[in-house]
Amino acid sequence: MAPSARPPERRGFLVIQPLKRRYCVACRRGPLSMLVLEDAAPRCLGCADLGHLVFLPRGDTALTRRSREESTLSAVVVRFNRRRARYERQGVLVEEAALTRAEGRCLADAEARRRRRVRDARRRAAQDVRFAAAFVAEVRRLFPGCPVERAGEIAAHASVRGSGRVGRSAAGRALSEGAVISAVVASVRHVDTPYDRLLMAGVPRQEARRRIAAGVEAVLRQWRDRTADPGPLPAPGPLPAPGPRTGVAAVDQ
Repeated sequence: MAPSARPPERRGFLVIQPLKRRYCVACRRGPLSMLVLEDAAPRCLGCADLGHLVFLPRGDTALTRRSREESTLSAVVVRFNRRRARYERQGVLVEEAALTRAEGRCLADAEARRRRRVRDARRRAAQDVRFAAAFVAEVRRLFPGCPVERAGEIAAHASVRGSGRVGRSAAGRALSEGAVISAVVASVRHVDTPYDRLLMAGVPRQEARRRIAAGVEAVLRQWRDRTADPGPLPAPGPLPAPGPRTGVAAVDQ
């Protein structure tokens, strides 16, 4: 864990799932699966007066929200993700009776929430198709020599909802020229040059980019040629299915 990493600031209790073996400074029990930091010292849930709470893993937004509404005392549980260098939410601790009441509320309106999810999914899919078409049009405006099929591939790849790619950034959603060019350059780098093979061969990333820079620029120069005729714009198709979400919050330790 980076020395500067700290549990996220938030109101209420914060419980950490530690990556290292930690022991309670009060009762000496451990290693702890969950702990609370008090004055920078780890305490078990029992010594922190949270031992009567039950753990509800993340994943069901409605159940989590309602459990916290029903519970007089609750805590957010986080764990540090070394690869992303941040705390990530794992679930919540709530009173068992509150969880039972929340489960009853969720069962009562499960069908209505399912229908709402279906409607929302259709609405998002329609938005994604329109956005992909607009992205393709912007690629073709900036690079009229880019093959139509390739422009569609670039737009689809950059625009997958939840991917974190440039098309889903604030600049990408605004179809800023810089974001669109970045998406095109990234596609050329990976598809039209030996960049990936250089990385697999152990060449450092910046050195690999230096080696293929001329090749990338040659393709971009060709695609900027307005005398090229890439053909008519095809009807936009659906975007690829989004990958799994990572959830909210900040990271653990």
